Amino acid sequence: MIDYVIKSCETDLETYCSQVTPGQGRLMYCVAAHEDKISGQCGYALYQAATLLEQLSMAITYLAESCGSEIETLCGDVALGEGRVLTCLDTNQAELGETCSAALTNTVAQ
Repeated sequence: MIDYVIKSCETDLETYCSQVTPGQGRLMYCVAAHEDKISGQCGYALYQAATLLEQLSMAITYLAESCGSEIETLCGDVALGEGRVLTCLDTNQAELGETCSAALTNTVAQ
């Protein structure tokens, strides 16, 4: 998704943000500061990225709420990030409670 946004916003980034050092969200702040001038293509790519991030955030929250005890007991020693907790839950499906199992199935299906 990041590559798609960068490609879609390439001209806008060059035009409005070429003097900005990438990192720590600086390019996003620059694009936001010029939101009234960016191309439709860039605006749409940013909209799609924001929608995807919102969906991912909701899925993580849903899983965390539904599988809190399983995450603690079965995956407590697993480092966060890069889908490791999700992989741990998937690996331990036989030991998941009904609510967590359903949440995992629903989340992975999306």
